[in-house]
Formats: sequence, structure tokens, C-alpha cells
Amino acid sequence: MALESLKKRKVLVLSASAGAGHVRAAEALEQICRMHSDVGEVQHWDMLKYTTRLFRHIYSQVYLDLINKAPRMLGWIYDTFDTPWRNEKMRMAFEKFNAGPFLKAAMAFQPDHIICTHFTPASLLGWLYEKGKIPVKPAIVVTDYDCHAMWLNRTYQHYFVLLDETREFLVQMGIDPARITMSGIPIDPVFMETKAREDVRRKLGLTENLFTILVAAGGYGVGPVEALLTQLLKISRPVQLVVIAGHGEELKQRLDHLAARQNRNATARVVPVGFTTVMDEYMAAADLLLGKPGGLTTSEAMARNLPLCIVNPIPGQEERNSAHLLEFGVAIRGNNLPTLAWKIQKLIDDPRRLARMRENTRQLAHPEAARTIVNTMLSWPLEIESEEALPRYRFFTGHWAQKRLLRQHRRQSNKASPSEL
Repeated sequence: MALESLKKRKVLVLSASAGAGHVRAAEALEQICRMHSDVGEVQHWDMLKYTTRLFRHIYSQVYLDLINKAPRMLGWIYDTFDTPWRNEKMRMAFEKFNAGPFLKAAMAFQPDHIICTHFTPASLLGWLYEKGKIPVKPAIVVTDYDCHAMWLNRTYQHYFVLLDETREFLVQMGIDPARITMSGIPIDPVFMETKAREDVRRKLGLTENLFTILVAAGGYGVGPVEALLTQLLKISRPVQLVVIAGHGEELKQRLDHLAARQNRNATARVVPVGFTTVMDEYMAAADLLLGKPGGLTTSEAMARNLPLCIVNPIPGQEERNSAHLLEFGVAIRGNNLPTLAWKIQKLIDDPRRLARMRENTRQLAHPEAARTIVNTMLSWPLEIESEEALPRYRFFTGHWAQKRLLRQHRRQSNKASPSEL
């Protein structure tokens, strides 16, 4: 009897809170794992919580500061480090120095499967596997449309990507084609549920017959949201502007004051929304999403067949996401604030074009991506497949684990029915 049948899988999902997208992708995978009958335990770690204060500051706060104050610098950093395998040893040394607690925790957990939605934990756990400290290689989920060189890893179980172009890039970089799946980017399983636009608008207290523009400020409420709104109020067609402020409490208060000052005879209705856990419903209610083209946000929009108006993409990964979205015909881009209202109004006045954009979203929509990734991962055999494989597993976990598994094996064998023996 195979020892694989004696235990349910133990899954470790890893992210890094450098922006909200990596964490949201990991949370989607965690949800699917918790619903799967083959998973006995799943844990999701934000690896930055297990690193030095300096490392956390660089990855989180400095990242947000660059988005707001020096986006061109962020783009320069992105392009500078986008050389395959460049400075690999130096980067690994820096990460290992700052991630001691994370490495110890991963060795202690000893998962059956590891899946990473950020490149840093993937590279660190690949190194642990090479050193014989953990029994499995990490699987890697690329959370943007394009694949930056930082995602490249010499030690990996599998890659999950969105586009065939991304797959081809990995193949050209030496990644085994058989170990690449075009799954899409994992999003909350709630996006697999179909929701009627009129019903959702009624539930959210929105006007049912108004063209609805969803303005997404991002998970942390960053970006020139008020400047965007000032321009959108110039649209001469009746619209409602649902503005998601995210975690930005001060921004939400300013938006509330702006909405209260609105002339009752204005053509635009402003609906400010703070942090929300029903973003899928607001997307289902909208006709157009206006915001930055992050990998997670755009994947959610595609799942809701929601076209985009791209504004102020972050130089680097969001610029590249923009190029793909425009190429697939699911987005327009507002390059100048003074012409933004005119550009959106032109789209509103062309319902055939808007319908084509909505139809084109189906090419990029993968609402089931998280389930596809988890099912693929769980189809792989465990490191321990038989009693004969135990000496190899002993290298990782020690003689106590070997004894425990043998005892489980004997108990299971004794309980087996005569037809199984």
C-alpha cells in the first residue's frame, strides 16, 4: 500500500506584502486548499513578517513611496534588474541574510507542497531544497501578465502563468515546457459565481439605469484619485462614479465631502466606498473600470467581463500589463487628465465598441485559476510514495518521521478490508 494514501496534504502558500496583489493571490489559493478534501493543513505566510525590519521597509514602504513620489525611479529599477540570472548570487546572499526566521520556520513546517505568489520566497525555498533542508521544490505563480527576470528560478516544481507569450519567454529561458501551466492569475473563488448586474446594483444601493464607472484607487488608496474624479465630473452624459478608496481613510473622508457638495442637478452621481470585501459585486455592477492595471485587479475585471480605462500605470510591470490589455482590445488608455472625460464619453457613445471590449475580456478571463492551480498541484505525487522511499525522506525529517509513518502504514493495513489485502 502506498504511504501517499496515509496522509492528507500539507500545503504552504507564500506571498510578500509588496503591494496587495501577491497577498490576494495567495489568499485565493488558501481558500481553495481549505475546501479541498485532499488537503489536511494549509498555511499562508506573508514572508515579510519573518524578515528583518530593514528588509520589510524596503519591500513595502519604500515600494509605496516610489509609486507616489518617484514612479520613474521605480520603472528604472524594474528595467535595470530585468536581466535573466544577473546578480543571482548577490541577491540570494542579501535575502538569506535578512530572512533567517523565515528559513527556520519553513524547515520546521516541512510541507508536502509549496506554492509561491512572489519571487523572493520562491528563490529562498529553492535554495533550501538544494541544501536538503526541505523535501519539495516550490511551485511559482507569476502574478503579472509579463514575466520579469526576478521570477526566474533554477529550482522549481512548476510555473503557473496567464499568457502564452509568458510561457514562451520561460521556455526560451530554459524552463521545461512540461512544467508550465497557463492557468491564469489566482483570484478569489467568489469570481466564479455569476451575478446579474441589475441585481447587484440594487443590493449595493446604486442607480440601476445609469452607466457606472468603477474608480479603483488600489488596496492602499494611493494615486491621484481626486484629480481623476474632478475630470470625470465633466462627463456630460448621466453616469454614476463608484470610487473605491481602499484603506485610505482620509481619502474616503475627502471623497464624502466632495460627494456632499455635488450639485443635485449634476449629471454625475458620486458614490464613495471605503475598504470593501465585496469588490467582486462592485465589478459586477460596473460598465467600465478606471484605474491602474495591476495583475490581480485586471484578472478580477476580466472574470467579470469588465473593460478598463487605464490611468497612470506604474512604470515597469503595469506598463507591460497595459500593453497586453491594449493588444487584446479590452482597454483604452487615458494618457492626459484634461482629455479623460472626453475619451470616456466617446466610449460611452459607442456601445458597439464597448460590447466588443466586453466580449474580448473572455480571452483573458480565468475565474477558476486558483482551483486549476490547486488541482494541478495536488495531482503531483508526494515525495513519499512508498515504504521503499522512506530512507530518502529520512534525509529531510529524521528517523522519528520514518517510524511514525511506518506505524501509520501498519495501522492502515490492519484496518483494510479483505479485498484490499
